[in-house]
Amino acid sequence: MNQPENMENQAFVTLGISNEILQSIQEMGFEEPTSIQQECIPKILSGTDLVGQAQTGTGKTAAFGIPAIMKVEKGGKIPNVLILCPTRELAIQVTGELIKLARHTQGVFVVPVYGGQAISRQFSALKRGVQIVVGTPGRVIDHLKRGTLNLSDLRMLVLDEADEMLNMGFREDIEEILSHTKGAAQMVMFSATVPKQIRRLMDQFMNHPETVKIEGKTETAANIEQYAMEVRDSMRTEAICRSLDMGDFRLALVFCNTKRNCDSLVEELQSRGFSADALHGDMTQAVRDKVMKKFRSRQIEVLVATDVAARGLDVDDVEIVFNYDIPADPEFYVHRIGRTARAGRSGIAITFVSGRKNKRIRQIETMIRTKLTRMSMPTLRDVREVQKGANLEAIVQTLQAGGLREYIELLEPIAEDDFTPIEIAAALYKLKYGDVK
Repeated sequence: MNQPENMENQAFVTLGISNEILQSIQEMGFEEPTSIQQECIPKILSGTDLVGQAQTGTGKTAAFGIPAIMKVEKGGKIPNVLILCPTRELAIQVTGELIKLARHTQGVFVVPVYGGQAISRQFSALKRGVQIVVGTPGRVIDHLKRGTLNLSDLRMLVLDEADEMLNMGFREDIEEILSHTKGAAQMVMFSATVPKQIRRLMDQFMNHPETVKIEGKTETAANIEQYAMEVRDSMRTEAICRSLDMGDFRLALVFCNTKRNCDSLVEELQSRGFSADALHGDMTQAVRDKVMKKFRSRQIEVLVATDVAARGLDVDDVEIVFNYDIPADPEFYVHRIGRTARAGRSGIAITFVSGRKNKRIRQIETMIRTKLTRMSMPTLRDVREVQKGANLEAIVQTLQAGGLREYIELLEPIAEDDFTPIEIAAALYKLKYGDVK
């Protein structure tokens, strides 16, 4: 594995993260911590009770998940960490993320407990021994009452989306669960808002908590047209190609969240005939400089980059920016699309979104105080119509340039029959730009 200047994600190294988790982060393709991770991980590792105020999609799962993995007793039989989530969907999502982060950490097992799944399966998992339990309040209480969940050695309790849990009427359940912890566990709470109910929980159960608040700081440039394109994940590459063909853009920048996505997207674009290359943290500075030189000189028309690699990227002529992946931190959105519309120019930014990701788009819109215009992926017919119109100008330029004698002689026999010159020209045009059904 090539390890360039970033030294295995140097920005994560400075947070005091274990080598095993750093290896997992490297494999997951993340190069730089989000704002909430940067602020919270060192504080949680130090044992401080903490309230993180941040929206979903800011990377908060890793902000508490990384310290959770590091704090457990490896190979222990009873849980050291309990993470409460308002819904089974979030519990499943958090469990999946923690399993990925703990992939190289021996002796750490994560088990979800939630309603709708056979409780007997959860009995078996808890009996085998587990270090981290992720669950919904109701099912956690079920296990506590049955004696199948032991919180006597709990070191850390996390309330994820605490405001949502309170809105759903889980306050009494949360208080009952907290009563089983005997007040010895470090308490960490993440919430998009901090209403009075949250503050009462803080006063009652937390020990001098620190508060970390992550919010948007800036608006986007007025001369950038911002769109959210509804498209299935499997069609994102096709959407980029059709959009580029529609607009005849000379320089395009595509942002991905991971190095893996960067490399695979570059291969797909190249296979479709586009001049594309990647820019990410697994590349040495010399290679990055070479790629950037080609991009500035337009030898590369599509540059696919991660956020950390594109920091400081200063190319005035970028006409369009694509968010292939919605950024992990909404603040990165502003940084990304700011790569276009430079030096007084205008630009276009297109963010790909499918149904389940609309919530993250709304978070971005709230932060930038601007609504993204919804649009559909161009159809093949749309692309062909634009191409036909664009090539009319090329035909005029060819006529003005002359040098058509050999082609005239080739077509004259047809013109002497029953066809007019304009019909012959139309037939040739149809052969190349016939309608796509």
